[in-house]
Amino acid sequence: MILGLDFSTFVTLHVVLSLIGIAAGLVALGAMLAGRSSGGWSALFLTTTAATVATGFMFPIGAILPSHIVGAITAVTLLVAVYALYARGLARGWRAAYVVTATVSLYLNCFVGAVQAFQKVDTLHALAPTKSELPFLVAQLLLLAFFIACGAIALRRFRPAAA
Repeated sequence: MILGLDFSTFVTLHVVLSLIGIAAGLVALGAMLAGRSSGGWSALFLTTTAATVATGFMFPIGAILPSHIVGAITAVTLLVAVYALYARGLARGWRAAYVVTATVSLYLNCFVGAVQAFQKVDTLHALAPTKSELPFLVAQLLLLAFFIACGAIALRRFRPAAA
């Protein structure tokens, strides 16, 4: 049991938090691309993504895995994003820091989601059973290119009104 939940229920909680974080993050990213603040969507994104990271570290482990490294990087980027948004109010360079770290946090959550999709969705798993095949590489490169492009555009456009 983890957090008083059986393993299956805990996995479901972790996945639901991740999916909510991705959905809210995409809304927040869309707002940044439009040059405006997303208000509660940013808070929901940051909170649920942080909860995803926290619950990810609660799974039983025997060794440090790539997922732990991604989780640690996500935790650091989230901390900077939260600090930039709430402690610094996006003033001066903190606006750029927020855009970059929020976008990286969302990308990493989506990256893990894509890995999980290739593991769990039969059709995708058949295309890339070891995740070293071309379809997996193409999917990950497209995902990375999407977030690099969105981050670059958001960096230019996102100029929220002073709080």
